[in-house]
Amino acid sequence: MIELTGASLTLEQMEAILYKREKVVLDTGALERVKKSREAVERIVENDKTVYGINTGFGKFSDVKIDEKDTKALQLHLIRSHACGVGEPFSEIVSRAMIVLRLNALMKGFSGIRVEVLERFVFMVNNGIHPVIPQQGSLGASGDLAPLSHLALVLLGEGFVWQDGAQIPAELVWKELGMEPIILEAKEGLALINGTQAMTAQGVVNYLEAEKLAYDSEWIAAMTMEALHGITDAFHPAIHEARGYKEQVDVAARILNWLDGSELTTTQGEKRIQDAYSIRCIPQVHGASWQVLSYVREKLEIEMNAATDNPLIFEDGEVVVSGGNFHGQPIAFAMDFLKIGIAELANISERRIERLVNPQLNEGLPPFLSPQPGLQSGAMILQYSAASLVSENKTLAHPASVDSIPSSGNQEDHVSMGTIGSRHAGQIIKNARNVLAIEALCAITGCVFRGFDKMAPKTRVKLNELLEIVDPIYEDRIFGPDIEKIAKYLKA
Repeated sequence: MIELTGASLTLEQMEAILYKREKVVLDTGALERVKKSREAVERIVENDKTVYGINTGFGKFSDVKIDEKDTKALQLHLIRSHACGVGEPFSEIVSRAMIVLRLNALMKGFSGIRVEVLERFVFMVNNGIHPVIPQQGSLGASGDLAPLSHLALVLLGEGFVWQDGAQIPAELVWKELGMEPIILEAKEGLALINGTQAMTAQGVVNYLEAEKLAYDSEWIAAMTMEALHGITDAFHPAIHEARGYKEQVDVAARILNWLDGSELTTTQGEKRIQDAYSIRCIPQVHGASWQVLSYVREKLEIEMNAATDNPLIFEDGEVVVSGGNFHGQPIAFAMDFLKIGIAELANISERRIERLVNPQLNEGLPPFLSPQPGLQSGAMILQYSAASLVSENKTLAHPASVDSIPSSGNQEDHVSMGTIGSRHAGQIIKNARNVLAIEALCAITGCVFRGFDKMAPKTRVKLNELLEIVDPIYEDRIFGPDIEKIAKYLKA
């Protein structure tokens, strides 16, 4: 089990929780902080001290005092009214991530929530009860209010959960399990929805997929180099060390490792003096994308362990401060940066595809990799598809974080739009994966034409794995399913 402390959750642990269904347990020391924070809230209610979100309205209604007898109703109204997300739901894996991240944030002990609410979250994670959460409707500040409200609804026996790919009413699930829904006490509704866990959950999944795709892009590019008799001199360590970027040095080293022993690659002057940039500058371009990933990783791991609701309770309730940690600007910037970094992996991949299919550029491979040029089109339209995906990515890569629309009567007058950026990053990653799948299909076709027995041992292993799921382009066929199969292989 992975112990949640509120301060030590890593991306590797998230990967285990999300993809290996590792279970979670709550750290006992952190639970003591949670209990003290809850006691502070109860004292505030008993003493009728006016504190935002505990016995006041929300947003522009923060100046409206709420009677003690209405504090439970206040929390219920909050969750129901804020559950106004629309559109397609987040994937189930993102929903799972959202529960874990909200749970970990609450374990910091600054939110005034009861232990039993956190224990219900643990039960949901460990038993695969994942809320259905619409993707659209968050401004990325004030918390991811709409998405997290749909998450909180499930605790209340309302809303829907995923079950075998279907959407099942949460009320039925709790009845089947013989469990009562949670009845929220003072502050708890606000504690559940004030945070950045929607954008961060999607961001975590984005990062894990993007990191794998970045590694995959390297062996795919290496196969393309073999198909095009690429020049390995440009990957000499001295070149990259002379510039000084570690990520660039590492990419060059990994490419040379993939190509070690190849009889298809060439040296400077053997066939030509230098390659085009999409081949020669793989370390520089891919390395820069790795720099983006390093930045995104750092920000995500901070946010995964951050207190992001409002107000926050310190010093056993003696200090209760209303601030703005729910504002998603750090993750908004990170997701916009991620969009650019991954879009560029697709951008340069599409240029390599063009070199594989263009008879003026492909070093003697069949025009468009066609088995019968003219009669059969071969990979001609595969490049069209890649170009379309790359163009779509260019529009999605426009930063969401440069936009802001005031809300709540201008009380919340600057917002991050980070959840939009995070969602768009997910789509860019999907598009980029399809572009790289197209490059892989073209590259294996080119390598088979050259003689796959001459490939490097490591790239030949990858080629054999791909040949188990798709054929090279021996004749025209419906290529859409092939792209889908390779993309699924890359995502697995």
